Formats: sequence, C-alpha cells, structure tokens
Amino acid sequence: MTETGDPFIDQLRRQASDGAFRLTLHMHQEMVEEAISLDDVLDAVASGTVLEDYPDHRRGGCCLVAGVTRAGRPLHLICSTTLPVLVMITVYEPKPPKWLTPTKRGQPT
Repeated sequence: MTETGDPFIDQLRRQASDGAFRLTLHMHQEMVEEAISLDDVLDAVASGTVLEDYPDHRRGGCCLVAGVTRAGRPLHLICSTTLPVLVMITVYEPKPPKWLTPTKRGQPT
C-alpha cells in the first residue's frame, strides 16, 4: 500500500488493508455475477483513486473508486464515506457504452 497524499483514499486503503470493512449483499451478488474475488476488490482499493464523490447521496455519502487488479483488470467500487468502517456497496468492471475507458464516462444507460 502506497500513501498518495490524498487523505481520503489513504483512509480507504488503510481500512481495506486492516480488514475494517464490510461488503453489502449487493456487492456480494455483483462479485459472483462478474467473477470478482475479494483479492481483486482489495487490489482495486489499494491501487485506486477517487473518480467521483457523492457527499449528498440520498443513502449517505459515498464515492466511486477506480482501481485495477494485480492481473490488470479495471474495477469500479462504490464505497461509503460517512462511517468509521468502510462499506463497499457495489463493484463492477467499467465497460462501454457507460464507460469509454476505466476513467472516462461514455453514454448514460
């Protein structure tokens, strides 16, 4: 784990590496459907950057993290930002048409 100077992503990385996180049922379902392992998720957090912040989301503050697995697979995670424990809400591989690249949005779906 490398510190970035961004206290927010550094906090997410610390929580993930310390095991101070939980996965929602939706996250588990997405992991099964897209063949994403917990190691893949933790790799993505460790390498990730915050693409978008949603502080006023109706279900509580959260953010979109983009990272890659050790195998180079790009992943996006939606994570909570308001609890002392990191809650990982969902995970998916960014694909067209919604994503042109792992960090550039395409057409809304």
